[in-house]
Amino acid sequence: MTEAVKRIYYFMVHSNLLIALAAVAQCALTYMILNLPVDPYILVIEGTTTLLLYNLSLYLSMPREPQKSPFQRTRWIGRNMWLFWTLSILAAIGTFYALLHIHLMTFFFLGMVGGVSLAYSVPLVRIRGQWSSMRQVPGLKVFYIAMVWSLSSVGLPVIELFANGMAIDWYMANYLGIVKIVFLVLCTLPFDIRDYDQDRLYNLKTVPTLLGKENAIKLSFGIGVLHLLLIIGSPYALIVKYGMVLTTALILVLFQYVIFAKQKHYHHVYLLDFALILQWLLVLFFSYVM
Repeated sequence: MTEAVKRIYYFMVHSNLLIALAAVAQCALTYMILNLPVDPYILVIEGTTTLLLYNLSLYLSMPREPQKSPFQRTRWIGRNMWLFWTLSILAAIGTFYALLHIHLMTFFFLGMVGGVSLAYSVPLVRIRGQWSSMRQVPGLKVFYIAMVWSLSSVGLPVIELFANGMAIDWYMANYLGIVKIVFLVLCTLPFDIRDYDQDRLYNLKTVPTLLGKENAIKLSFGIGVLHLLLIIGSPYALIVKYGMVLTTALILVLFQYVIFAKQKHYHHVYLLDFALILQWLLVLFFSYVM
C-alpha cells in the first residue's frame, strides 16, 4: 500500500466518511435489489445521519486528553477537531434540507430509528436501577447495530416509497431486511473480536468476551456461510445473487488471510466497511455486464 493510499484510507476511516459512504451504498443497493426508483433525498439522509450518529458516539467516548490516548484514531480526532465539527455541521445542514422533502410517515419512521440508534450510545434506558445505553446489554452490541442498519438502509427507502403510493413486494423487502441483518453481523463481529482485550479490561460483555475469541472467530465463518445460503435461496435476480455471493466469499477470504491472520494490523478490520460499498459496486457491475 503506497503512502498516498494509506493517507486516504486512514482519513476516510478516522473521519467516519467511510462508514457514511457505506451507509449510502447499502441504501442504494436496496433500490437495486427491489427494482425500485432511487430517491436522492433518502440517500442524503442515510449518509448524513450515519455520519452524525457515529460522530456523536465518538465524541461521547473521547477522553479529556485525546493526544495521550493509545489509539491512533482518537489522537487523530484530537488533532483535527475543526474537521470533526465542520463535517458534523455540514451533515446536520444536509439532513435538515433532505428532511424537507420526505413524507410525514417517513419522518416519524426516521425518528423511531433515530431513537433506537441513540439508545445504543446514550444512557436512555434503566438497567438494574441505573441509566445505561443498550451497548451495555451482554452480547447485544453487534445484533443491535445490524438491526439499526437494516431499519435504515432497507426500511427507510421502502417506507418512503410506500408512503408515496409505490407498490411494494413486502416478502422481498422483509427477506432483504433479514439478509441485511446477517450481513451486518458478519461485517461487525470482527470489530468486537479485534477489541477483545480492551473490552475484557472494561468488563464489556460482547459476543467474543462471552464466547471466547476463538469461538467468536468460528462464529464469524459460520455467519458467512449462513449469509451465502440465504442469498442462494433468495427471490432476487441472478445479477444480485452473483454480486452478493462474491462479496461474502471475498469477506471469508479476508477473514482467513487478513482479519484473523496472526500478523494483523489494528485497522485491517475497517476493510469490512469497504465491503459494504463493494457489495453495491459488484451488483452494479453485474447489472451492466449481464
